[in-house]
Amino acid sequence: MPEIPVAELAEAIRGLKRASVLVVGDAMLDRYVYGSVRRISPEAPVPVLAVEREVAMPGGAGNVVRNLTALGAAVAFVSVVGDDQSGSDLTGLIGGQPGVEPWLLVQGGRHTTTKTRFIANGQHMLRADQEVVQGIHPRLADRLVKIAGDAVAVTTILVLSDYGKGVLDGETARRLIDAAHAAGRKVVVDPKGRDYARYAGADLITPNRAELSEATGMPVDGEDAILAAMRALRDAHGFRAVLVTRSEDGMTLLEGESVHHFPAEAEEVHDVSGAGDTVVSTLSAAMAAGQSLPVAARLANIAAGIVVGKVGTAVVREEELAEALTPERGALRKVMSRAAAAEQVERWRRRGWRIGFTNGCFDLLHPGHVHLLEQARSWCDRLVVGLNSDASVKRLKGPTRPIQSEAARAAVLASLATADCVTLFDEDTPVELIRLLKPDVLVKGADYTVEQVVGGDIVQDYGGEVRLAQLLPGNSTTATVARIKG
Repeated sequence: MPEIPVAELAEAIRGLKRASVLVVGDAMLDRYVYGSVRRISPEAPVPVLAVEREVAMPGGAGNVVRNLTALGAAVAFVSVVGDDQSGSDLTGLIGGQPGVEPWLLVQGGRHTTTKTRFIANGQHMLRADQEVVQGIHPRLADRLVKIAGDAVAVTTILVLSDYGKGVLDGETARRLIDAAHAAGRKVVVDPKGRDYARYAGADLITPNRAELSEATGMPVDGEDAILAAMRALRDAHGFRAVLVTRSEDGMTLLEGESVHHFPAEAEEVHDVSGAGDTVVSTLSAAMAAGQSLPVAARLANIAAGIVVGKVGTAVVREEELAEALTPERGALRKVMSRAAAAEQVERWRRRGWRIGFTNGCFDLLHPGHVHLLEQARSWCDRLVVGLNSDASVKRLKGPTRPIQSEAARAAVLASLATADCVTLFDEDTPVELIRLLKPDVLVKGADYTVEQVVGGDIVQDYGGEVRLAQLLPGNSTTATVARIKG
């Protein structure tokens, strides 16, 4: 197929924030328990996990919602949870996301699907699932369809995210598709199981290669076989289009008689969990914003390449999609937004690496800076450098500063081997950045005392440490500027 111009893709990415999407499906709670293993239990030959922290986030259809909001789309979400603590936690997490209108119905006596993953020293040890895999109560299904029918009128597209936990069982999917089409809306389905007749008439269905084979009973061991199975699936159930995700072989889109293949984008694959959610989210957001299916699929393919390079159930943001169109090479890859830096730190931490943090204006990089960064890097496995923005420097140093722009300062810092990540902050102090990243060690120059280091009390409260780096006499930005002025 003809290559889609970068300018057209960039414009499509900017338009994602205009999308409004209705998501209906199986909500789950994903819990991650992190710790370290230093001994074997005396009670049984099993490792003892010393728990250090726990993280909870929406999973299943909830992860589709997370991905959509990360792209800037407005989302209405209709699902069912149990009357348990996990259901309450999940409701809070969904409701706390910006741009989401949640309709999480409660069914008494039902367990909210919860997946708990235990991770030690960066290694996945065990997953424990708690769930009830059965259809929801018929009256609750009627209420769900009624709410979704009202919501579909004020959104642009309907996504059915089926994880086979019961929300879309029976005639529910069929009724939702009919309601969407009656309102003139398109329907995207992320399917589950073998009975695709439940999704008949959907505008786009997105099975992976294994699901395609299971649904059709046909082989999928080559390009021709996959296309034959895609056509059989489309014709059997009246789908307008079929998009098959093929892991390392990319994606194939069948729209009418047009076939588009998108090679895999990932340079590195760390974790494929949640990648299907990212694909359907990006697809539906682009379609809701008025993009053609080939453009939407191209963006989804780029997003999939980004998300599999992350660890755990992750999302892709608008700026990451834009950066992927014209990827920076070399050192500039280290310059990250605050959100991207937080995700990078989380990936490093899951590998068991010690995270360091230091900050400053770094207006004119001099030997004193280099010396401080070398010491900071020696005390950790990965070092994040917080950089004052131009506005922040001007407030702190006066109207004649900064001497160099934030872009130039970030580029110079990123070129140093001692800096693993550079991220800007616009506040006068890096306190909020420190709260977000939670470094294991906070480093400042020895012209401060430990008590004077901004954020030091925060780091020490959660068990981190503050270290003071030795200074090189006469090496400061002020002294350097004075020498330049003669």
